[in-house]
Amino acid sequence: MTDHGVGATCRPLIAAPGAPAHTGRVIVVAGPTGTGKSDLAMDLAERLGGEVVNADSMQLYRGMDVGTAKVPVDQRRGVPHHLLDVLDVTQTASVAAYQRQARAVVDDVRSRGKTAIVVGGSGLYIQAIVDDIDFPATDPQVRARLQAELDTLGTDALFRRLRGADPAAAAIIEPADGRRIVRALEVIEITGRPFTASLPVPGPARYGALLVRLDRETAELDARLGRRVRAMVDGGFLDEVRALDAAGIRHGLTASRALGYRQMLAVLDGTLALNQAIEQTAAATRRFVRRQRSWFRRDSRMVDIDAAEPGTADRVLDLLSGG
Repeated sequence: MTDHGVGATCRPLIAAPGAPAHTGRVIVVAGPTGTGKSDLAMDLAERLGGEVVNADSMQLYRGMDVGTAKVPVDQRRGVPHHLLDVLDVTQTASVAAYQRQARAVVDDVRSRGKTAIVVGGSGLYIQAIVDDIDFPATDPQVRARLQAELDTLGTDALFRRLRGADPAAAAIIEPADGRRIVRALEVIEITGRPFTASLPVPGPARYGALLVRLDRETAELDARLGRRVRAMVDGGFLDEVRALDAAGIRHGLTASRALGYRQMLAVLDGTLALNQAIEQTAAATRRFVRRQRSWFRRDSRMVDIDAAEPGTADRVLDLLSGG
């Protein structure tokens, strides 16, 4: 990622004469995948003259478009979008690097008198913007040993170890995400404390940000997710993964863990039927949604918005005005 500068400040901005009343504000649209966050973010951006800042860790990757439900350029309504397509699939996403980039982008948007609308379902990435996170140091020897154990024993064994050492961490980490499991176990070993103890306790949000949590009733969302996975396949998901395979996605520590991509690679390998891959992806996405909800429910600052109700943008604007 290109460095846009660091050192966010929380000074109030003075709106130019005639500028919208909410210039320089920050709105976070968070929540589980498939709830309609992107549409709400663009609705708000259109009405506020705002710009969207991506907080989905997998949408950072170039070429991962269909499978991450990235809004196509021609459907972004002319709204500027930031921090999309900034990594190759062979690169490893870093929350610490993202924090520097995202805060620099938010600062820039606010300095121009615009509203920054942070949107995504990656909880730690959102907190990296609005909270002060002190990322624990890494120990190369501990990391290498745990990685070797992951390669030898598999993710299931290490996930069971994590669940025994820190059940709260196991509740928010995907069981197949070997990289995050290794990192959590590394932090536990280095610090002697649970991994979750290193996560920030939500306090006043940086920038005075308004945090909203968009969600839908579980049965409705499950049905939407099932339809979405099938639509992704109809929209060229398998061809996308074929191209990314040639670009080296199997060697990417984070990109290869994205929902659906491993299943589509198995289809290309001939070890999984396409219908099975669709079913497994939908099931994995539903599990992921439960973990997203577990994460976001920890944050009492977030205001719940029902995506199924009409006028979601109006509701957010009312909140922004103190209503």
